[in-house]
This record gives sequence, C-alpha cells and structure tokens, in this order.
Amino acid sequence: MGKSQIYCPFRRKYVAATPEEGVRQMFLRALVEQYGYPQSLIAAEVPIAVGAGVEKRCDAVVYSQQLKPLVLIEFKAEQVALTGDVLDQAAVYNTTVHAPYLILANGKQTVVARVSDDRQITFLNHIPSWSQLLP
Repeated sequence: MGKSQIYCPFRRKYVAATPEEGVRQMFLRALVEQYGYPQSLIAAEVPIAVGAGVEKRCDAVVYSQQLKPLVLIEFKAEQVALTGDVLDQAAVYNTTVHAPYLILANGKQTVVARVSDDRQITFLNHIPSWSQLLP
C-alpha cells in the first residue's frame, strides 16, 4: 500500500489517508481501548437517506448489541472548527439515525451531546463509557 492509504479496521479495508480519516482512526481506537466500546459494534461511513433521494454518509455510528444506534459521530480534520454548523450537520443526520448521543471530534476538541426523545440537546463534559451508554 502507498503511504496515502491507511487501514480502517472498522471497514476492513485500506482507505485514503486524509486528515479527517486520521482523526477518525485515532478516535475510534480510543473508544475501543479506553472507553470499552466493542469494535464489532462500530460502523464507519454509514450510508443514510436525509430527504427525498438524498444519500449522505455518517462518519461513524456505534450500535447496541440489538443493533440500535447509540452514538452518531461526525469527524472533521484538526484545522476544522467544531462550530454550530457541524452540530447542525450531525443533527440532520440524526433525524434519520435516531441515536441518543452525538459526538463531534476534530482531534483537538470533542463535543458530546445527549439528544432527548423530543430532540432537545444537552451537552456533556465527558465521553460516556460503553457501560454508561446502555440503559
């Protein structure tokens, strides 16, 4: 493989080594190694429909053992600020995914939010561990 490729264990293939991809691999590895998330329940580049015939891709989704979405994650390259626009993008994707948690990460900053059933967003000051996600 050329140096412009990086292996993604979540997709089981080599992918372009973009700055955003580097953030994704670092963050997802931390979820598995530090927070106890099962690697088998994390999917990267999840296709979703966000309107009539519009297909987008979620950067990553963490699922429960019953394969219900628990966390929707949006990654950005380090130099991309995690602004309200990034949160809006994740929230739009989540109207399809219905995950109770949103995480935005750019390698320098992480924003974690809990989404209630009526779509109210509460910001958290930590990444929930795997056991904290489960009801």
